[in-house]
Amino acid sequence: MASGDPGERSRAVRLWRHPRSITAMMLAFPLGLLAIEEFTTPDIRLGPLMAAGPALAAVFCSPMGVLVVLVVTLLCVAGAAAANLQLYEANFLVQMVTTVLIGAAAMWAADVRRRREKELAQARWVAEVTQKVLLRPLPRRLGSLEIASLYLAADDEAAIGGDLYAAARVDGTVRLMVGDVQGKGMDAVETVSYLLGAFRQAARSCVALPVLVPYLECSFRADVEEAAEAERRISGAKGPERRMQEGFVTALVVDVPEDGGPIRLVNRGHPPPLLLRHGKVLPLEQEVPGLPLGLGDLDGTLGGAPTDVDTVDFEPGDTLLLYTDGVSEARDEHGVFYPLADRLADWTGYAPGDLLETVRGDLLHHARSRLGDDVALVAVRRTA
Repeated sequence: MASGDPGERSRAVRLWRHPRSITAMMLAFPLGLLAIEEFTTPDIRLGPLMAAGPALAAVFCSPMGVLVVLVVTLLCVAGAAAANLQLYEANFLVQMVTTVLIGAAAMWAADVRRRREKELAQARWVAEVTQKVLLRPLPRRLGSLEIASLYLAADDEAAIGGDLYAAARVDGTVRLMVGDVQGKGMDAVETVSYLLGAFRQAARSCVALPVLVPYLECSFRADVEEAAEAERRISGAKGPERRMQEGFVTALVVDVPEDGGPIRLVNRGHPPPLLLRHGKVLPLEQEVPGLPLGLGDLDGTLGGAPTDVDTVDFEPGDTLLLYTDGVSEARDEHGVFYPLADRLADWTGYAPGDLLETVRGDLLHHARSRLGDDVALVAVRRTA
């Protein structure tokens, strides 16, 4: 196999990252100093530097690997002392004791590091499982529609945060939702689970789009109240109840007929979707702005009042991009916001998957890979 083959490079990387390979590289430090010691004058004594070997190994090696490096380092210290005729001096004993103490501390540090790495790996695994359960993969194609989705967590150690997306089929229509929960952390993830559960139940019940918001408000609040009651019985906490009083969720729901026809939109305080058509980018602003979910007691939707629905033509070749404000509010080092609509003008002909990957790379380049908020993107395109 050619040396430039990706599989060959992958095996080479795994080999260099193997614990034995890392330990062998750490052994080169004291052995290299010993070799230099043999070719230098007695005035230059490198033995004390060898004690740094176990300390360096603690960063990369397992506790057993550090022990191997410590043993070899002690032999090298003794060899350097013999080369300088210092084996019977008091300073030699001090060097040996110092190296042993440093080695013991390095083994302890390596053990702590390994345990932290296992805890982090477990946390990442839990986050990945949570993401798969909550943010289910969207189908790539439904009828005449091509669909793609993308999620980027602002926190490097998290796989999911307060942004969400979902899709469901309702009477020959693909219903898409993108939302953004106020707040971060596990509180936001819990809120995401409530809203997604309500959305999927509404799809199974074929709830019409004009009454979807009242349905989501009632179902969402019922879940929060049940969680609040459960917490009160267990510990007296009022977390979910407080979040319902103080929090909200911006959301955008779009019904896209699978086999042609205009799309219908309901926007509850969310950034407007962008329609890509023949080299143009058209923001689909809501004619009658709506309040975010969770504030339904202020505009009557909690009482069951239908919401206004906008209708927009969606022609073959058109692409609709739904996104959260983590995209539009991403900044570069000079504080300039990411110009999403301007950038999309050059990519209107891209397929949904290619479009999202292009936006992802350009966004991370703009923000220097430092996102201030989570990002969720959904693109849907009508083919001819």
